[in-house]
Amino acid sequence: MKLTISKLYIVITGIVIIAASLYMLKSQIENRQLKKIIERLTADSRVAEVIVTDVKRDAKTKKAYTTIKFLEYDARLNPLEPKYFTFSGNVIQFQSMVIRFDDFYVKKGHPLKGKSAYFFMKVFMLTDKGAETFEITKINEIPSGYEVADVKNNFEKKIWQKFWGYALNPKEAGKVGIKNAQIEAPGTKFVPGMIYTIKIEHDGGLRIDAKPVTPYVKE
Repeated sequence: MKLTISKLYIVITGIVIIAASLYMLKSQIENRQLKKIIERLTADSRVAEVIVTDVKRDAKTKKAYTTIKFLEYDARLNPLEPKYFTFSGNVIQFQSMVIRFDDFYVKKGHPLKGKSAYFFMKVFMLTDKGAETFEITKINEIPSGYEVADVKNNFEKKIWQKFWGYALNPKEAGKVGIKNAQIEAPGTKFVPGMIYTIKIEHDGGLRIDAKPVTPYVKE
């Protein structure tokens, strides 16, 4: 009888240890998954960089003309052809269209809906007489460098074709997992000696970060 009880005790102990181990393993897996979800919801990506390449002052008008270098990056963070714009001031904004997807897709790291989509439309500076404006991307087209590599379906094409429609028709947007679409225009004062990084938050919009230019950054 004692032997039987001892064996039973060993079996029960083994079951408890296995159950505890499985529970700990499950908890570790869930914690890793939760960490990935949080990382995706709080992550952001660099989409463009801006530096001031020249400032010229007009003695007659007393205006300072600021030239900026605008460098976009594609989905693989490869630089695109830089663009240069000159304004009669240095408080400059970037008009963009941004699509936010449902958090479900961001959490899952969906290849197309895993972070907010965007494209730059115009760069402009407001003045007393209106605005100084330069076009960056034409609407209703897939911007150069923004095609998603290794994903062969029509979702991306449809998204860009219906960008404006989604912005004006929330019901249609909801059918494809879009939370909302809107025009944003982040801006700041651009001065020499600083590098301005435009980032897109995976579950949000665009923002501009600034820091001093390091020696390796060339105009």
